[in-house]
Parts: sequence; C-alpha cells; structure tokens
Amino acid sequence: MKLLNHTYTWSSVLLIIAAFGITSCATTGMQRSEDTRTTMETMENDIQKVSRQLDTTGTSLEALMRPGQTDVKQAFDAYSNNVVEMLAMEKKFAKHAEEMRKRGIDYFEEWKKEGTEYDNPEIQKLSNERRAALGDIYDKIAENSIGVNEAFKAYVSDLKEIQTFLSNDLTTKGIAAIGPTSKKVVTKGNNLHYAIQNVQTAIQNARAEMSQSGTN
Repeated sequence: MKLLNHTYTWSSVLLIIAAFGITSCATTGMQRSEDTRTTMETMENDIQKVSRQLDTTGTSLEALMRPGQTDVKQAFDAYSNNVVEMLAMEKKFAKHAEEMRKRGIDYFEEWKKEGTEYDNPEIQKLSNERRAALGDIYDKIAENSIGVNEAFKAYVSDLKEIQTFLSNDLTTKGIAAIGPTSKKVVTKGNNLHYAIQNVQTAIQNARAEMSQSGTN
C-alpha cells in the first residue's frame, strides 16, 4: 500500500514537473516575442522623432544660409540647438538599432531550437513555416537598415563641422563660403529621412505580423 502511494506521489510530481516545463517554455517564448515587439516599438518611436528633427534641423540650416538676415546670431543659435538634438538622437538611434538586431537574433534562434522539440510532424511543419515567413519579414528591417547608421553618423558629423566652422567665422563671407557644403548636407538629411522611413515601414510590417489579437 505504501509502495502504491509512493508510486502515485512520484507520478504526480513528474506530471507537475512536465506541466511546469511546458508552461515555462511557452512563457519564455511569449516573453521573447513581447521583448522583440517592444524593441521594435521603441525603434519606431525613435524614427518618428528623428524624422521630425531632420526636418527641423534642415530648415534651421537653410535659414542660417539665407542672405540678408537681420539676426545671424539668433539663426546660428537655433541651428546649434538642433545640432545638439541631432547628435543625441543619432546615439540613441544606433543603440536601439543594435538592441533590436540582437533581440531579433535571439528570438529566431531560440524559436528554431524549440521547433525541434515537436513530436507531431504537422506542428513541426507549421512552426518551421511560420518561423521562415516571419523571418523573411523581419529580415526586411535589416535590408532597409543597410548604410543607415553610417549615413546618420556622417550627417551629424557634417552638421557639427558646419557649426564649428561658423562659430569661428560667423560673417557674411563665412556663411557664403560654407553655403555650397550646407546645401549638400541638407540633401543628405533629406535622403536620410527617406531611408529611415523605409526602415520604419519594415518595422511596422514585422510588428503587424507579430502582433497578438487586441495588441499593436
């Protein structure tokens, strides 16, 4: 009788352990999915802010280059403030882009590992298909991000150097001399604006594919 009771007890323990393992595995997968969606949301918010700041910074640089101004110092200060904002945003953008990249790698690698644990071949097939489909969509983020970080760094470097140049020569001739370079930098800013919008679209598509019912 005691042996029978022990048998029931150990069977119960094993069932609890097995159930806990399944629940833990599911929870871990859901948490990775949630973490990945969160990093994408953070990145999308960054892009929206950067897009607005690119417009503001470009406008302030064009205003500074405009001839016949009544208060050049005020225009320079406005531009300088935008340069500071742009520098901070570039660092945050690069940081969050790297976090999103690592989070995506972790998510898909762990999903692939867990995908080998299915005994049911139909479930195994479905898991592989969904992972591949979502992986293709997620890869679009990386494809559209190629060169964006480097372009962003080059852009803010140009902004800073224009600021330094004019801080030493905020004169009519100094402004005229840096004018052609400034126009090129404004164009760089516009190109960067379009590039990060493509990244944003890729993120939105991935978020939509990964969204749970009733969530964004």
